[in-house]
Amino acid sequence: MTGMCDGRVVIVTGAGRGLGRAHALAFAAQGAKVVVNDLGVSLHGAGGCADPARAVVEEIAAAGGTSIAHAGDIATTDGAASLIAAAVDAFGRLDTLVNNAGFLRDRMLVNLDEDDWDAVVRVHLKGHFLPLKHAAAHWRAETKAGREPVARVVNTSSGAGLLGSVGQGNYAAAKAGILALTLVAAAEMGRYGIQVNAVAPAARTRMTEHTFADTMAAPERGGFDAMAPGNVSPLVVWLGSADCAGVTGRVFEAEAGRITVMDGWRPGPTADRGARWTPAEAGRAVRKLLAQAAEPGPVYGAG
Repeated sequence: MTGMCDGRVVIVTGAGRGLGRAHALAFAAQGAKVVVNDLGVSLHGAGGCADPARAVVEEIAAAGGTSIAHAGDIATTDGAASLIAAAVDAFGRLDTLVNNAGFLRDRMLVNLDEDDWDAVVRVHLKGHFLPLKHAAAHWRAETKAGREPVARVVNTSSGAGLLGSVGQGNYAAAKAGILALTLVAAAEMGRYGIQVNAVAPAARTRMTEHTFADTMAAPERGGFDAMAPGNVSPLVVWLGSADCAGVTGRVFEAEAGRITVMDGWRPGPTADRGARWTPAEAGRAVRKLLAQAAEPGPVYGAG
């Protein structure tokens, strides 16, 4: 198999199902050697087995591609380190890391247990940080040895991280944290030949099938399944390839056939008194500023 990623070695976390599986298959179809990571847990993070990762490896092999399975917990130091080592030991290099693993424990905030908060923030945010940290350490060492990589990281956020989502305070907070982590990593790691970007995908997966049931029920006209996970993968593959040179620190929404560059937080209307405000003055100033400002996007599930 040859293509845009011919010869590259790519890690995809959470690649046993859904978006991760689609990404792994798409990278393999473009010639990459893929490390398929999946802990094999339930939608809510319970249990665990290597079967989902192995099944994707078998799919890739059946299509003529090359891959290995990794069933370690990437939200632990040992699991993340072993993931990077697995790629280097099997294929002699690492070129791209796609952080995708995650699960849900949805509750309204007043019903959200501390354990549910910790578990979701751990798998999404810590599960991005630790593989990123160990991959970056590997690439930094390569650079210092005179072998600067053409390294790529693609992080996975969500519209919940961009706008918020009712009943998903833990998930939305973690996904917003991933956006900030992406910006910091892009700024810190460029000197080592590493580009870091994030996608906020919308697709039919275990995590979204109930949330978006009405909009995911049927393909669009012409047989195009607008909510298929594979619709997101071409952008992820491009961001994980050498072809995206110069693109870093960016966030993209991807859904169906649409790609959107997200602008993020930028300064809006401003008032400067040149001295300390009184509370009443501050309130009047804020109301004037809000009248000039664009309305924020609606929180998912509100209204």
